[in-house]
Amino acid sequence: MERTDNIIISTENLWKVYQLGRQEVNALCDATFSITQGEFVAIMGPSGSGKSTLMNILGCLDTPTKGNYYLRGKLVSALNDNELAYIRNNEIGFVFQVFNLLARATAFHNVELPLIYKGAKKKVREEKTHKALEMVEMSDRMNHRPSELSGGERQRVAIARALVNEPSLLLADEPTGNLDSKTGLEIINLFRKIHSQGNTIIVVTHEREIAEQAHRIIFLKDGRIVKEERKGE
Repeated sequence: MERTDNIIISTENLWKVYQLGRQEVNALCDATFSITQGEFVAIMGPSGSGKSTLMNILGCLDTPTKGNYYLRGKLVSALNDNELAYIRNNEIGFVFQVFNLLARATAFHNVELPLIYKGAKKKVREEKTHKALEMVEMSDRMNHRPSELSGGERQRVAIARALVNEPSLLLADEPTGNLDSKTGLEIINLFRKIHSQGNTIIVVTHEREIAEQAHRIIFLKDGRIVKEERKGE
């Protein structure tokens, strides 16, 4: 498969097989696709279709049973633990269905945490945290704890935390799953705004209305890519 400079993700015949007793379960089957820098892609399919398995592999949180995964032209299976940790902390921002915020920490501190782990100086941390909160329109709520925020506001804080290290790739696994439909669309519109500023975004969802906000949809069924749609086609 050709890997040009603007291709950020490239997969070749990815398989993920789980051993459940004597039974083998193919969670992912022969998945081959590429994503270019600056794309907004939705991965869609019913429960058990392999969406989260694929997302975990793309986020370097799991490894395929066989096949190749290239991130920015580098074969991920050839990277050591330190290189993988660097990618997870600096290249990729993660947003999950459950917000994973520290209950006793303010929105500001929750967003600042990745920079603390990175060892950034206080002035840099403050500047980047303010910028990330401003991007998700949460500056006026930065001193509130999660219990004082609505579900949509908590997800905005989680998105700000994912953006604070200025990653080149944003991965969102069912980011609207715990939200009502109106708030869910607000969050997806926020992703569109972030995408317009140059970020590459991949969203996993089982909701057609959410997937249609992306420019390209990859459909999974029983672990296989069954079709793709591009906006305007």
